Amino acid sequence: MTIPTLAAAVLVAAVLAAPAAAQPAPAAASTTGFQLLDADGDGLLSRYEYDGDNAFAVLDANGDRRLSADELDAVLGRVAADGPTAAERIVVADLDRDGQLDENELRGAAEMRFTSMDRNGDGNVDPTEFAAAFGVRAR
Repeated sequence: MTIPTLAAAVLVAAVLAAPAAAQPAPAAASTTGFQLLDADGDGLLSRYEYDGDNAFAVLDANGDRRLSADELDAVLGRVAADGPTAAERIVVADLDRDGQLDENELRGAAEMRFTSMDRNGDGNVDPTEFAAAFGVRAR
């Protein structure tokens, strides 16, 4: 485990320990999610940082290599009070319909999502692109 990945895992543990009432607002959740995924801290998300390996390191709190709705909610929170739940967001990529994302399901969803978020096509997602896509279905 690399130092940035270890740091991300520690941050995820801190987020999971916070009470449910302390869930971040959508804008704050977008910023927090971006910071957790930005493994090298350069202010940009590369495909590597957004792919399944890094996403699992950040989101998979129990280490079972499956991403549950609870794990997604713990890091990103609800997009909006009337927005989709994490379970509703997962169902799009949950090919085996078990209510969780395995590595292949997350990798496929991450690839599609990254391409959708990278609006300027430079191969990176900046905080503005990430925030603009937060809670928006991938095209």
